[in-house]
Amino acid sequence: MLNYFHNVPFSVTVCDKDGKILEMNDMAERVLSHGNHIIGQNLLDCHPEPARTKLMQMLQNHNLNAYTIEKNGVKKLIYQSPWFENGEFAGYIELSMELPAEMPHFIRQPKL
Repeated sequence: MLNYFHNVPFSVTVCDKDGKILEMNDMAERVLSHGNHIIGQNLLDCHPEPARTKLMQMLQNHNLNAYTIEKNGVKKLIYQSPWFENGEFAGYIELSMELPAEMPHFIRQPKL
């Protein structure tokens, strides 16, 4: 993984087209794997139902999956995007980041 992703305040996880974990940044290793080294394991083995079935569908359909969650009063954005190599589906990149309790929202209008 590129070095500038290692010390950022959000999780980055990359898997291949079969769900095998290829890379995780420092935050992902701490938060998602609870400090265990899980690179090389399959994400399908790390998820209970119904998340496992959702992940299997994503690996088949290559669709974007984005949502927010709240746990212990902390809101997070989860953004799971397919990535491609030479035009072929290669896996997923997941970004997981905490969202401030209050966050401005701007609507940008195109310049005429």
